[in-house]
Amino acid sequence: MPPNTNGHAPSVKNVGYIGLGNAGFSMASNIPKSGYHLIVHDSDQEKVQNAAKQWPNTTAWNGKPEQFADCEVIITMLPQGKVVRDVLFGDSKIASGLKPGTIIVDTSSSSPFDTQELGKELAQHQLQLVDSPITQTYMHATDAGESTLMVGSDSREAFEKVEPILRCMASYIFHMGKLGNGHAMKTLNNYIMASSICALCDSLVTGQKYGLDPQQMIDVLNVGTGVNFPTMDTFRRDGVTQRYNSGFGLALLVKDLGITEEFMQHNKFTTDLPGLLKGYLDYALQQVEPMADHTKALVGWEKRSGVQLKKTEKVEDIPEEDFAHRRKGLNREN
Repeated sequence: MPPNTNGHAPSVKNVGYIGLGNAGFSMASNIPKSGYHLIVHDSDQEKVQNAAKQWPNTTAWNGKPEQFADCEVIITMLPQGKVVRDVLFGDSKIASGLKPGTIIVDTSSSSPFDTQELGKELAQHQLQLVDSPITQTYMHATDAGESTLMVGSDSREAFEKVEPILRCMASYIFHMGKLGNGHAMKTLNNYIMASSICALCDSLVTGQKYGLDPQQMIDVLNVGTGVNFPTMDTFRRDGVTQRYNSGFGLALLVKDLGITEEFMQHNKFTTDLPGLLKGYLDYALQQVEPMADHTKALVGWEKRSGVQLKKTEKVEDIPEEDFAHRRKGLNREN
């Protein structure tokens, strides 16, 4: 079945996908469902073989750079931009097997400055780079192809060529401007999220010390002005329940705040907040295993405060009327 292109001949038939981690595996799974032929690569061969067996139109990379030669688009989902460069130009020599004009789409959480430098290097090999990091309206929106993508591209033509593939993975696509702008928006998004995480953790431990119930605090926040993504989703579901299984690593969030610091310095804006957040979250990371979920940051706050937070035994659905009430307020006429 050819890709769904609203009756027009598809400009892309073959797509390469590199990086089958928590988000990458689910994001990639949506591409072959739309009829594209997919070649997958990851350092974890078990994930590669599982993808090739489970998904239609999917082939495992055989280790030879030329296997990607027929891919008009290569998508990467790796820990950061420097890893993306290593994969393309390192031992695997994937870039050497690509045809001129091939577009690499980096959906990783990378520094916009690393992205711009990589774009210049790829251009010397007649390859194009587009940055398209993800965020989500809810955790695991990637499973259903409902994520949000923030795209940076110096070429409108390149963006238009990859957009149908991106739409297999996302409900919302924003073309933010030039190369690097997607990753700039990504770092600001995660900076704001990290701010709410630290404020929430402060509030939960001090609130319980004073005599408040942590779960009831979250219930109040979710129908109050303090509502945020951690109260609605991650820390409500995976933090205070002690499941610590949101799918996003604490080490990645600490890394992202380092990018935020660099971004603020580049723009000559003085703020101590990114460094403070990074310090608190890095301390929490030192108290847990290196690959810990980011919701396990609560352990660091518990150690600093001397408080063991009361565990929520069962996650209750947020009442539909609470959403309706909020929408009514957001859509008021005046």
